[in-house]
Amino acid sequence: MTFNPNAEIRSGNVSRAGGGGLLPGGPGRGRGPGGKLALGGGGGCLLLVIVLVYALAGGNPLELLGGGDGTVQEGPVAGGALEECRTGADANIRDDCLVQATIESADAYWAQAAPAEGIRFEEPQGVLFPQQVQTGCGAASSAVGPFYCPADRTIYIDADFFGELSAQYGADGGQLSKMYVVAHEYGHHIQNIDGTMRRIDPRQTGPRSDGVRLELQADCYAGLWTRHATSTVDDEGRAMLQPLTQEDLVSALSAAGAVGDDHIQGEVAGGEVRPETWTHGSSQQRQTWFLRGYEEGTYAACDTFSPADV
Repeated sequence: MTFNPNAEIRSGNVSRAGGGGLLPGGPGRGRGPGGKLALGGGGGCLLLVIVLVYALAGGNPLELLGGGDGTVQEGPVAGGALEECRTGADANIRDDCLVQATIESADAYWAQAAPAEGIRFEEPQGVLFPQQVQTGCGAASSAVGPFYCPADRTIYIDADFFGELSAQYGADGGQLSKMYVVAHEYGHHIQNIDGTMRRIDPRQTGPRSDGVRLELQADCYAGLWTRHATSTVDDEGRAMLQPLTQEDLVSALSAAGAVGDDHIQGEVAGGEVRPETWTHGSSQQRQTWFLRGYEEGTYAACDTFSPADV
């Protein structure tokens, strides 16, 4: 799924954190040893994997990294708007512009869908950061990957993560695999403003835990946006996205499967798969709930907390 080249994607709520820049498209800069947190010992790689996926679920990565006590800090120090991201054509060749365009499309969808469900809608902020960023949840490094901070209602993404998602975790690198990541984080914003985050115990682990159900619901919301994304329009009434293809859907599912707990514990980290420790769900669970949102197309279909099994 690609953006309409003529669609307007300029945004008033997406910015770049102070300093640095992002390369257009592709796998990005990559990060050598100097670009990762010093996690120490032979388990450093596995811990990094856990932190990346924990962040994808909207958790405060500092809780795992020991970089903060969860105290709310001031929000991001913005470096200004992404002036180079003007049209859908830009989003089709630049990953930073793709992030902005996806947030703009999600804004257009949820601005209609959320109030229809009795949710008082407020757009999240989006921040692109290449190295480090100060957030409402504390300071964070790009090593933690994409995350949503409920304290300042902001989605934080280093677009270089898309290359890592493909090269290290096995996603196919297609455009919708990248949009899935952004739409997933946007799903956590919906869970924040509709009160779901305040009603659960995220400390639970295991395939049926609250933490996993929260994660799977965000996947379902990503599928829900995907179902309706091609009907979102810009301020001039132009369609933002071109029609979805079967290849696009396969691409999104490849990303959902790449961040499954079982895949990461076993195939990526080379360790034992331990379901009792899961905080995000298996690859199959994540793909199933993404598809449920896509196929059923309703907010109600994404209730992951009522079923006995997910």
